[in-house]
Amino acid sequence: MKNCVIQSLSIFTSKKLVTIGALFLLPLLFYAQGDDKLIEKADERFDAFAYIDARAIYLDVAQKGYASQLLYQKLADSFYFTADLEESLEWYEKLISTYPEDIDPEYLFRYAQSLKSVERYVEADEMMDQFYQLTGGDKRAKSFINKRNYLDFIEMQSGKYDLFTLNINTRNSEYAPSFNHNNQVVFASSRSKETKDSKIHAWTKTPFLDLYSATIQEDQINLQKPVKLKGKINTKFHESSSSFSKDGKTVYFSRNNFTNNKLGKSRKGVVLLKIYRASLIDGKWTNIVELPFSSDNYSVSHPALSADGKKLYFASDMPGTLGQSDLYVVDILGNQKYGNPKNLGPKINTEGRETFPYISDSGRLYFASDGHVGLGGLDIFVAVPSESGFSGAFNVGRPVNSSKDDFTFVLNEETKIGYFASNRRGGKGNDDIYSFKQTEELITTCKQYIQGIVSNTATNESMPGVTLALLNATGNTITETITNSVGQYTFDIECEKQYTVHVAKDFFIPKDIPVTSDDTYEFLHDVPVPLTPEQQPELLLTSVAVNVGDDLGKILQLESIYFGLDDATITPQAEVELQKVISALQKYPELKIEVRSHTDSRSSYWYNKKLSVKRMRATTKYIITNGLINWRRVRGKAYGERRLINDCTDDVPCTEEEHQQNRRSEFIVIK
Repeated sequence: MKNCVIQSLSIFTSKKLVTIGALFLLPLLFYAQGDDKLIEKADERFDAFAYIDARAIYLDVAQKGYASQLLYQKLADSFYFTADLEESLEWYEKLISTYPEDIDPEYLFRYAQSLKSVERYVEADEMMDQFYQLTGGDKRAKSFINKRNYLDFIEMQSGKYDLFTLNINTRNSEYAPSFNHNNQVVFASSRSKETKDSKIHAWTKTPFLDLYSATIQEDQINLQKPVKLKGKINTKFHESSSSFSKDGKTVYFSRNNFTNNKLGKSRKGVVLLKIYRASLIDGKWTNIVELPFSSDNYSVSHPALSADGKKLYFASDMPGTLGQSDLYVVDILGNQKYGNPKNLGPKINTEGRETFPYISDSGRLYFASDGHVGLGGLDIFVAVPSESGFSGAFNVGRPVNSSKDDFTFVLNEETKIGYFASNRRGGKGNDDIYSFKQTEELITTCKQYIQGIVSNTATNESMPGVTLALLNATGNTITETITNSVGQYTFDIECEKQYTVHVAKDFFIPKDIPVTSDDTYEFLHDVPVPLTPEQQPELLLTSVAVNVGDDLGKILQLESIYFGLDDATITPQAEVELQKVISALQKYPELKIEVRSHTDSRSSYWYNKKLSVKRMRATTKYIITNGLINWRRVRGKAYGERRLINDCTDDVPCTEEEHQQNRRSEFIVIK
């Protein structure tokens, strides 16, 4: 999105800052350097957002041998803020290599983004690691750390769109396509003829943006020759980012703060963006009305109507914004009344730039962001509606996304055809519009899979027809499956949860295998299940010597009976093992046992003592009640945390698995 600026009475603001709703108002971080008149002049232009003119002076000074941290910062930023990330790279490299101390962490983020623009992803990730170490709580940093495999996910997501170039593009800028529901695409363009009488940007020498429409051709992909929208909707200032009602008679659009032929400015003298509403009457757009939640002192822009016309989404840097620009939603109440804008929250918004929302007919939110992890610059993301608002953001992958700025995505979900804009290489102008056809569904949930072969350890053969159960963290069955002809099974699971694969087959020792999923998209857990043929309890007892003090659990080859944290519930897995104990007690009437219950070291000594009593009573009650065993043959003892089998004492860091080893029951032979 290069070289497109918004003119105020005396100040110009780059499209990178305002039209895209990205940075809006950049804090003035630096000041003139002493008596150096050239630097002072450049700083004045930089602070007025005239980055191109400022850049020319900074480059001239740098080429004469002048060097300073502030010079490198501003020179790099003058490219970065006009979307010339490749050109900014040289100066960020000089800045960080020459002045490594006391670097503002934000420059590490910008440097990483610049590295991504030339696909130097390994180095970019190294910069993001440093950015995380310095910032910690920054959502952009956390998103990177939590999704270190982001390139793998983007690769899986990629290839789901066929891209097409359009002949409507010019050497200037075309972007922000939208459907007007009359078989036309409306978009913003600075294609006006450049004459001595036309109004031109002082800094970029290009015309201002206006709104144009182009009829969709029969192939549903290409567009016919564009025409400027009729009526009072276009002015001598910028118009962009439109969204139309289903009947095509109402439009919401972005414009410079220009109401009733009067240009408004913020307290700092900057012309910002507002959202306006217009009506189509006799083929012309009229009744231009500024929306009431717009302001002279912050930008509100890039409207997107929901399919039912009851909600309007937009980008803003209003008070309460989490980052440089956030996405908001407001209720449309009717009679030109609106609710209070609501921030879409941290699942969508970051400390970076979230902008250009689009709501599909199914309610999916597409938007552009550089705060979520992507390929570089602005990437397009999708979030699906949920009970709490929206899911997390999912990168839509290549070829829609690239290492450059990709934004203003719209999609007809019925035809699977849509449009977006990009400043990638190979285009005609600063920003070009591309059309696409979606060929596959996107990944919009974090899913993983458990897969493996069930085999007989005695014969090493696979076992078809075996039933397996998938249990959740509390031991409840989620689903079951049966192995196929080659003994293979598969479970679909969610990310970042704990599961147990449970197998119980007649004449085999039951098996419980814990599986913990992380946040890696589409990860496959290879979990083979070797089943050992089971000897009957009576055969086991007759084949070995049994002495007082022996653990019956070991003799019967019981799977460990564990309890959940702070829990005394007999789980389905435990029932299978306790039935073996019952079988042995029924077969040998003289056999008596002591059930010993243990806890881990967490919580207080007396709490653990009480908990182990509950677990002991639950276990003995199950054996006596379900096995019809005389109570005199089964007694219990509760040890609490006194007999840990590992080093997981108080204040010793241990894993959950290590703590679980101590939450156990033993069956000691007393006669």
